[in-house]
Amino acid sequence: MPDRPPRIVAELGRPETPEETAARKAESSRKHRSNQTVSNLILALAACLGIVLIIILVVVRPDLPPPEPVDYTAAAEQAQGGIDAPLARPVLPPGWDANSATITVGSDGITVWSIGFVTPGTQGGIPQFIGLRQGIDANPAWVATQLERGTPTGTQTIDGVEWTTYDKRGEQNTGNLTFAMTTVVGASSYVLYGTAVDEEFQTIASSLVAEFAADPAAAEPAAGSSAG
Repeated sequence: MPDRPPRIVAELGRPETPEETAARKAESSRKHRSNQTVSNLILALAACLGIVLIIILVVVRPDLPPPEPVDYTAAAEQAQGGIDAPLARPVLPPGWDANSATITVGSDGITVWSIGFVTPGTQGGIPQFIGLRQGIDANPAWVATQLERGTPTGTQTIDGVEWTTYDKRGEQNTGNLTFAMTTVVGASSYVLYGTAVDEEFQTIASSLVAEFAADPAAAEPAAGSSAG
């Protein structure tokens, strides 16, 4: 078969030279590779967006309703059996909610009744917290441990009961020990601690004092009590 004559390029009006043919093919290959790169980039981007969408669908959930408040009064009644000292169950105004109520016995043998309260007040839109711990037949070492061995900063008397205060509001990174109050009544050592304002601490402390007055057993030392 005779050799095919070189094709005439319309733009040139003559046949391509070997150099022009090589250059044309090289440019065609470059454009093909470029188009492949763009296509691959688009496919990779689409794959990434697909993965992100799956993560959003799997992980992101609608805002859940806040948990139901804990009925700490019922919890105290249930836990009271076998415990001589009356367990604290402060009566508080509307707006106070408990988010926990537990009874535990530590390695030191001290029974601890704990309630966590979300108070009505907020700071910067963030709800504030006061925790109550009642250590039965506790001792000063137990109290110091609850307060991470903080140093007392003063005292205040609420309805005739003196409380030792621990104020760290001028310090940083104090967590839930921004402010605390402690007192000992009968066989129980009481620790109030949290982030709330003074008025809310006074509200819960006053309610506890009212319990002491209403139930004389709360102020009676239990046999073998080491509180103090």
